[in-house]
Amino acid sequence: MRKITTTPRILKPQAAKKWYQHLTIDLLIKVLNQTFLHPFIAWIIVLCLRAQVTPIDHPAWIIALGYAIFLTLWTAAGMLNRRIAYGLPREVEPSHEIIVITGGGSGLGQLIAQIYGMRGAGVAVLDVKEVSEVEGWDELSGVDYYQCDVSDRKALEMTAKRIENDLGKPTVLINCAAAGIHGVPLLSLTPEAMKKTIQTNLFAPFHVLQVFLPGMMETDNGGVVVNVSSVLGQLTAAGLSDYSASKAGLSAMHRSLEAELRASGHDDKIKTLLVETGQLSTPLFDGIQTPSQFFAPVVEPIQVAYDIVSAIDNGDNGLIRMPAFAKLVNWYAVLPASIQRLARYVSGIDSAVAKAYSGQIPVPDYSSSSESESEAEVLRTK
Repeated sequence: MRKITTTPRILKPQAAKKWYQHLTIDLLIKVLNQTFLHPFIAWIIVLCLRAQVTPIDHPAWIIALGYAIFLTLWTAAGMLNRRIAYGLPREVEPSHEIIVITGGGSGLGQLIAQIYGMRGAGVAVLDVKEVSEVEGWDELSGVDYYQCDVSDRKALEMTAKRIENDLGKPTVLINCAAAGIHGVPLLSLTPEAMKKTIQTNLFAPFHVLQVFLPGMMETDNGGVVVNVSSVLGQLTAAGLSDYSASKAGLSAMHRSLEAELRASGHDDKIKTLLVETGQLSTPLFDGIQTPSQFFAPVVEPIQVAYDIVSAIDNGDNGLIRMPAFAKLVNWYAVLPASIQRLARYVSGIDSAVAKAYSGQIPVPDYSSSSESESEAEVLRTK
């Protein structure tokens, strides 16, 4: 274990985006939710009409009042739905939390570690890389780094004992570790590549939960389990069979855990949060271009980190999906097969990986397996 402290570092400026590259469907929806679709704004319009002494039988008054009442009831119904589904929120004091983050050596996991480190929480980062190989580690403060292959059960159990001795029993568990994308068709995948993806993306979260969750349930204030999955677990994509299968399994495992906690009566103490995102702007998706920057924008890790930390701070259960199209994947599943095929063709989801790895797809060799990738190359954060 190594304590990470802060030292100055010169940041390289990134190339500025053109104005239209910031215009996405997510931005438009966010603006609408804060203006025309917000009950407060709707009631302001009603008050303005009342100030003008608009007759109550005037169409403008009737429409404005009806619209304000509808938005208010819709918002109240959403709040009631969450309360019935997930119960009362967990009481949270960030400075008293002990956070364990797998795959926290880069990307999303590192951002979350940085946030909690600055807030004074106890943070344990688990990553397979040596601390000297972690880019940006000198920007973190108050974070304990533990080199550990989370897919190795014995190594994980030993690391868990060290964390409990150093920091205490964890109260927040965030599974961010993910295996690198191979970007090849199913018939070109080597057994080693498939094994590594499934071990890191699916088996590792099983091990992490079995090792840390019992101790979390013994704490006075319970805890939170966060699993970072992907919408590709439901949408799938050509060239990502192993990755999509592992993320589908992770989402299914999370929902089973949620059901088991509810059936055993522990759901009031242990909150669960499933995160299913689209393409993230991390090394995991280097070279892959989003089919549409407007409808399917690349999500910045800081956006996801902010939503995860906010949900944990609020003591919430639930599901985080972004960008906007990710919230519609359940509706996609009930569409007729012909409409689904058309949507896939128009979106280009099945050609994006092939374009990114054009000329790099290996010819399958069934007589012998290729050399497996090194651990440091495969285990990367989303």
